Amino acid sequence: MASSGASLALAALLLVSCASATAATKYTVGDTSGWTTSGDYATWASGKKFKVGDTLVFTYAGGAHTVDEVSAADYAACSSSNALSSDSAGSTTVTLKTAGKHYFICGVAGHCSSGMKLVVDVAAAKAAAPKPAPAPAPAVAPAPDAADTTPDATPATTTPKSPSSSGGATPKTTVTDISPPAKKSTSGAAGLTAAAWAGLGLAGLVAVHLGAF
Repeated sequence: MASSGASLALAALLLVSCASATAATKYTVGDTSGWTTSGDYATWASGKKFKVGDTLVFTYAGGAHTVDEVSAADYAACSSSNALSSDSAGSTTVTLKTAGKHYFICGVAGHCSSGMKLVVDVAAAKAAAPKPAPAPAPAVAPAPDAADTTPDATPATTTPKSPSSSGGATPKTTVTDISPPAKKSTSGAAGLTAAAWAGLGLAGLVAVHLGAF
């Protein structure tokens, strides 16, 4: 994983470097006229957007002219005695490495005052935004196990609770007695009548018996 992250970071850095290199612009000073005493370099530079990383190419006859980068004060005075850099090879390439104004003159006497001078205003280069890393592939969910396909047990049925006594009085239910009325017993009366008749019969027998004597 660490090596993969390092590879992605290196790839992003290379992309940024390539983008910066591609975005840099190469300017030929004076275009087809080159670096000469008859050039109008203020007009040539106007409208151009110089930025850090761009290059200036000065073409001229070697030994006949120089390309001296100087300070703003020396540029105004056409003096190359304190030049920041100087070249007279005939083809000078200068890379604009810092933002701000850069001043160039020809150090040969009389050439700067004749118009062989150039100032460019360099803007800071904008860093190219790195491309986002590719999104990781979505994880594939594993197939469900056969043991997990058993349906869940039927949930237990909850018996509703009776209304709580605190929530209000329980309504009273009126029960109506629909049993048939009980029959009055006649066994007592029947027993009394039988005893009376038995007594009367016994008394008759006694009377008959006494009359015989």
